[in-house]
Amino acid sequence: MRIGLTLLTDLPWTEAAPRWRATEDMGFDHAWTYDHLTWGGLPDSPWAGATPTLAAAAALTERIGLGTLVSAPNFRHPYLLFRDAQALEDISGGRFLLGLGTGGDLDSRVLGVEDLTVRERVDRFQEFVGLLEQLRDGDHVTSQGRWFSAADARTLPGLTRTPYLVAANGPRSLRFAAAHGDGWVTTGPPADTVESWYAGLAESVRVFEDALGAAGRDLASVPRYVLTDATPHLSGTGRFALSSVAFFEEMAGRLDELGFTDLVTHWPRPDTAYVGDVAVLEAVASDVVPRLQRG
Repeated sequence: MRIGLTLLTDLPWTEAAPRWRATEDMGFDHAWTYDHLTWGGLPDSPWAGATPTLAAAAALTERIGLGTLVSAPNFRHPYLLFRDAQALEDISGGRFLLGLGTGGDLDSRVLGVEDLTVRERVDRFQEFVGLLEQLRDGDHVTSQGRWFSAADARTLPGLTRTPYLVAANGPRSLRFAAAHGDGWVTTGPPADTVESWYAGLAESVRVFEDALGAAGRDLASVPRYVLTDATPHLSGTGRFALSSVAFFEEMAGRLDELGFTDLVTHWPRPDTAYVGDVAVLEAVASDVVPRLQRG
């Protein structure tokens, strides 16, 4: 199992940069950030854009993957995102991981975009991914969609090393991720207890694997990423994967048994969101992560 950390963009770069370097130095496999205009968990905090942050992180690191969790159509056009992805692929030496999802609707509201139903948001997302696929697969791309269009869009120099990691929780989205994603990302379903969260994840895995089979894809060929701390209904010590070393190790073991290849948690914060102790992170990095990677 590979292990990654998500770092939020609320800190000035002088404070954030050492954390990105430390994530690599501690032996983690990948590092991520949210891709928002503003994040609902910290609505009154400063916030920086994901793509320039990841470009700066790429210059500080040499080995780890660097990705978005997730880039969404709420404020991005596929062609603009594609161009950003090309730059990040080049700057990082092929380490960029493009997480794609419907996202929350706060960014849309900030821009005054019309409210969409859940079905419409999923329809828009699938069109968004479809155009990203066309841009990756061809040149001089012309496409007319309900939400996104392109006219003779040039795509040089291509995008050959960046996987599209499609986020999905519900059945319709899981089937789409199985058919179109180079990897699957999930936060798991809403849950009131850790056990019910695991049970919901197990059902999601079943639906996803059935959909992979229906699409004629090899079950072992598609990586599966789980973001452990994003389900808002969990509470207590189970809310945050790094609440203790023992809890992290137990959670990693349970997720490994469910077939997840990658676990992503968050750099501990002193307050508000993902509250934890950096000492626990360091202990997990020195003891648990190497054993999971070897396993």
